[in-house]
Amino acid sequence: MRFETSGRNGYARTGKLTLAHGIVETPAFMPVGTNGAVKMCGHECVKDAGAQIVLSNAFHLYLKPGLDVLREFGGIHNFASWDIPILTDSGGFQIFSLSKNMRVDDEGVDFKSPFDGAVHRFTPEKVMEIQEAIGSDIAMVLDECLAPGNDLESTKKSVKRTTQWANRALESHKRKDQNLFGIIQGGFFEDLRRKSAIEITSMPFDGFGIGGLSVGEDIDTTIKMLDAVLPLMPEDKPKYLMGVGDPVLMLEAIERGVDMMDCVLPTRMGRHGGIFTSMGRINIRASVYEKDPSGLDPECDCKVCQTYSRGYIHHLIKRGESTGMIFATYHNIYFLTNLMKQSRDAIMKGEFDEFKKFVIGKINDKKR
Repeated sequence: MRFETSGRNGYARTGKLTLAHGIVETPAFMPVGTNGAVKMCGHECVKDAGAQIVLSNAFHLYLKPGLDVLREFGGIHNFASWDIPILTDSGGFQIFSLSKNMRVDDEGVDFKSPFDGAVHRFTPEKVMEIQEAIGSDIAMVLDECLAPGNDLESTKKSVKRTTQWANRALESHKRKDQNLFGIIQGGFFEDLRRKSAIEITSMPFDGFGIGGLSVGEDIDTTIKMLDAVLPLMPEDKPKYLMGVGDPVLMLEAIERGVDMMDCVLPTRMGRHGGIFTSMGRINIRASVYEKDPSGLDPECDCKVCQTYSRGYIHHLIKRGESTGMIFATYHNIYFLTNLMKQSRDAIMKGEFDEFKKFVIGKINDKKR
């Protein structure tokens, strides 16, 4: 991997991340393709919408299709016919999202399969074995992602465990053509966030993720945690904010130096009629759009907005037509990847602060 910054405007920065399967211009948004596919948006759709890299999930790919299949095909790129970079999450987020069906200790975590209830043991070493078989361009270490509301002592234990797991992942990772990122945790305690940042960034990872945020807390709390850790992260390596796809928070993160983000939000919203627009989110299922001849976002130049009306997509979504979900998903991915492109352009021109205020101002005006 090679990471080079190409422009700066305050702490906001542009760069190029060169990986085995392509170049990613940063700041970048990664659509989520948990099972090796982005829901309601095929490979060409994803690329046409502007995505340069996608995220898949090691936990789900391990369960189905399984490592035997992935090894037989020579990894996820051959198996899924992807020709752009792929990052795989480690399963750490599933510690949070599947908390009722897992048990964690210092050695690893036991998950119950959502398919058949079978128990699977994940350790830092096992997660490296899984991701090496998947063959992603970027692998993430196993970490412990806590839900909001955990107390100080629980979070201290989590930070210690995440650091120990990161060391074990480094020792066991062998694949030379795959980059490995460490993950900073610490819940919502600024001192623990800083402690985790110092410990994780002291290790020779290729880049660093900020985990355990955007899990239900308010945006001010998220920003406070970013302010605690970003100044401690090395400038010569990518900074990846995990699980964020809200446009306002994305701009706040870019302003502070974040290079990469991912989220299921644009695809999940799209399947249910939620639409990103320059004036904020809308629900295209609402009856007010039944006879609306305008595009999903009158200011968007994507091919969906330039071709189809709100009224038509309202009809498709209301009738449960997958075509409507595809249109909405494409637009949402395009909206966020285009926001990243506009951010890169504004940074290069030295105008990011003005751009951020303009975009957020329009969204807030709509809310009022």
